[in-house]
Amino acid sequence: MIKKALDFLRNHNEVAFATSDGHLPKLRMFQIMKQENNVLYFSTSAEKAVWKELKQNPNVEVLAYADNISVRCSGMVNFDVEEDVKQWIYDHNPVLPRLYSSYDKLAYFCLPIAEMDYYDLTPTPPVFLHFDLMAGEIGKGFVGERFKTQ
Repeated sequence: MIKKALDFLRNHNEVAFATSDGHLPKLRMFQIMKQENNVLYFSTSAEKAVWKELKQNPNVEVLAYADNISVRCSGMVNFDVEEDVKQWIYDHNPVLPRLYSSYDKLAYFCLPIAEMDYYDLTPTPPVFLHFDLMAGEIGKGFVGERFKTQ
């Protein structure tokens, strides 16, 4: 089932991206630029507020939603992105070359997913799955019920 959740993210790469600025939450739309298994890659400008927020507090959540299905991921971003990955992101996202003259003009980071929730509200009862990727645990339950571990 984790593959289904990761495939959903691969097919729905426009996500709500949550950071914090001090004690205030900040939410914006972001695009997942690349996905390698349970690691999501992003890029932004080092001049933007989101970059400063990430540097102050690297804990984030992302949420993808479509057709009664949502996938929420959380974890701590990592700023160590390989040069070849940065170049790939720049070369494979047509908006970036329109805005930036070179891949090295951008700031890159990745999110190794620590926890992920998969909700499907289509069936009755709805499906809820929780994945703790750090501990290797999968929990299962239904919306409205207390969380049950398999």
